[in-house]
Amino acid sequence: MNTLAQSSVWWLLAGGAVAVELMTGTFYLLMIAVGLAAGAVAAHFGAGLAVQMAAAAIVGGASVLVLRKLRGRLPQPAKASQNRDVNLDIGETVHVGAWQADGTANVTYRGARWTVALREGAEKAAGNHRIVEMAGNRLIVEKM
Repeated sequence: MNTLAQSSVWWLLAGGAVAVELMTGTFYLLMIAVGLAAGAVAAHFGAGLAVQMAAAAIVGGASVLVLRKLRGRLPQPAKASQNRDVNLDIGETVHVGAWQADGTANVTYRGARWTVALREGAEKAAGNHRIVEMAGNRLIVEKM
């Protein structure tokens, strides 16, 4: 197979990986596509099939490793029960009139009665509290 045909196969594979990545959203496939493009560039320079495959494997593998390393440094998103992007009640305010002996209170929030509980270590006092988490059908709050 001549070098133009070999590089075309590599470019088609890289394009296919990008297309699948666009459908699935797995950024790792984009890094694999970079490796496949490296194989295509090696083919353009007339390298043998073993060198092309080595270039694709080394560049693709290194790209994936770099991506993993960079993603490991990013802050992890909050749990869904504490994430305002998932639950719009997080960060809202409720007024607690009095706490019960079991550490819960009943409040009216969004036109309904809710049971609230204190976040571990939070101050147990009447007044306005901020919702910090949803635990089932309970609002977990802390004093503002």
